[in-house]
Amino acid sequence: MGILNIIEKLRFYMSYPFVVYALVVGVLIALCSSLFGVSLVLKRFSFIGDGLSHVAFGAMSVSAVLNLANDTLLTMPITILVAIILLKLGDNAKIKGDALIAILSVGSLAIGYMLVNMFSSSANVSGDVCTSLFGSTSILTLTKTEVIVCITMSAVVISLYMIFYNKIFAITFDETFAKATGVNTERYNLFIAIIIAIIIVLGMNLVGSLLISALIVFPALSAMRLMKTFRAVVICSAVMSIICALFGILSSMLLSTPVGSTIVLANIILFILSSIIGKVIR
Repeated sequence: MGILNIIEKLRFYMSYPFVVYALVVGVLIALCSSLFGVSLVLKRFSFIGDGLSHVAFGAMSVSAVLNLANDTLLTMPITILVAIILLKLGDNAKIKGDALIAILSVGSLAIGYMLVNMFSSSANVSGDVCTSLFGSTSILTLTKTEVIVCITMSAVVISLYMIFYNKIFAITFDETFAKATGVNTERYNLFIAIIIAIIIVLGMNLVGSLLISALIVFPALSAMRLMKTFRAVVICSAVMSIICALFGILSSMLLSTPVGSTIVLANIILFILSSIIGKVIR
């Protein structure tokens, strides 16, 4: 396929609203994920994103069984609630954080899959489950309402990050010192957990519950291979995440591959390249 043919094909696709919807949603979710992903990786909390994504799948399965018109109305509150519970329990729980997340992850997946198989009215249960776990196999699935919700929530997330950037920076690098200077670290940790839960629910329609954590982790890790300061890592992570989202969506249209898997593959390739460049620079 020549370059001119690719450009012509992309120009043809861009004339359709559903392609624009996919690009807008992909860029916004990638941007939000990368911003808070840096803090999660630095605080060694990246596994929380994976656990919450599995919980979101279980909640989405319940929504499907109840035949809710908009599964986000149930999925988002449940995911946020679990994020709060995980953070509040902390080290005080009899079952420690990593074990508790593992239990919730496996349990949510098992219960969700069981409910979908037992009570779903859909004729294609396997296809529905595959779409929920690995993202939409087609970018035709995004509706105008979903796009509007995503734009609104993303604007809120980005605005909150900019407003509380200094506090997020403080608790990311030295939570003990931040607490000693009067920063309410519990409140801001809770804030980060809730935002991550929102990002995960928003991103599930694009890349699926099993792959959404990759958008949180990979751009941050790639940026850390190249940059030294927190601000530079955040900016670099955001740019890399957006590039991978655009490249993944456009490539999926040209190659007829699943959107979610293609975006994650682009992130993996960029991580490998960043690691090599980082070693050469050092």
